[in-house]
Amino acid sequence: MKYSYLIVGAGFTGATVAREIAEKCNEPVLVIDRRNHISGNAFDQNDKNGILIHEYGPHIFHTNSLQVWEFLSRFTEWNPYEHRVLGQVGKELIPVPFNFTSIETLFSSKEADIIKKHLLEEHGSEAKVSILNLMESRNRFVKELADYVYNNIFFNYTKKMWDLEPQELDPQLLSRVPIQIGYDDRYFHDQYQAMPKEGYTKMFQKILNHPNIEVKLDTRFKDISDPNEFKKIIYTGPIDEFFDYRHGELPYRSIRFEFLNHDTEYKQKVATMNFPGFEFQHTRMTEFKHMTFQKNPKTTLCREYPEAYNSKSNLPYYPIPTKENKKLLQKYRNAAEKIEERVAFVGRLADYQYFNMDQAVARGLQFFKKELLSR
Repeated sequence: MKYSYLIVGAGFTGATVAREIAEKCNEPVLVIDRRNHISGNAFDQNDKNGILIHEYGPHIFHTNSLQVWEFLSRFTEWNPYEHRVLGQVGKELIPVPFNFTSIETLFSSKEADIIKKHLLEEHGSEAKVSILNLMESRNRFVKELADYVYNNIFFNYTKKMWDLEPQELDPQLLSRVPIQIGYDDRYFHDQYQAMPKEGYTKMFQKILNHPNIEVKLDTRFKDISDPNEFKKIIYTGPIDEFFDYRHGELPYRSIRFEFLNHDTEYKQKVATMNFPGFEFQHTRMTEFKHMTFQKNPKTTLCREYPEAYNSKSNLPYYPIPTKENKKLLQKYRNAAEKIEERVAFVGRLADYQYFNMDQAVARGLQFFKKELLSR
């Protein structure tokens, strides 16, 4: 088959663009991926105990986009699921994001009542307010709470996660850390929150199951003998790698995953436990059965250890948002502009921007509509 389009990467963005081209343009697409599986970091499979695990750490789907929800719902049924997280602060377990229950757990009854009163007066009930906003408050009680959360939770977690102090990172990262004004203990508040009933890999199989789509695994871009034979290349891999790191490598943080099997039905009260303290090397631990609703006398957990990224030994997960890295990225974007008629750089690694799953799908849908369908 002669292909019109080459898509490099079979993750959310690549698979979405491939399906849109195949259906709406009725043109043949070749999708390649360097790994031996589709679905990118959302890849899941049953472990030795028959428990569906996420091989690259927990993936919890949530979105406010009806367009994204309707697109994915064509390829999967859903199990409704609202994610909840507990964090260990000292000897106490508190809901994350920090809420009124967290305040009542960590402070005396009198102190908690005062703090809650001032939070309600300043922001109203059920609001989600960033810690950055709270730290700028002129209200002494509100600011003291914000400083407590920053010093005891956010600073430690950030240092472990990024190996940088918060002030070294883009302030937008800090603005994403909210405090919930109320007792709502859900981690996300999106309109659509669910997990694919048969898992992410099954969903990807259906997205890519089209007569106009062929998938080749264990295949790198450099393995393509003649990239010029394609009408267009949609590249979702690392943008710096495409240009042979001519300006230097874009930094990422990576994660090492440790999977633990236990001969018990459940080990945790909720799916995910966060560990901000430096007494723990790992940042969080997730128990998959809370999310998959499987019945099994055994359970599997995933422990996460942030580590430095090395292009030769591990995978890039989180772009590091610093001013210097943005300057380096711009050099690669300038290079990409010179070949934009032939190659489009789309997706988390190509954009050097962290995307939630729904954002990765939205990026693919928007790119197709704007750059391919309208031409």
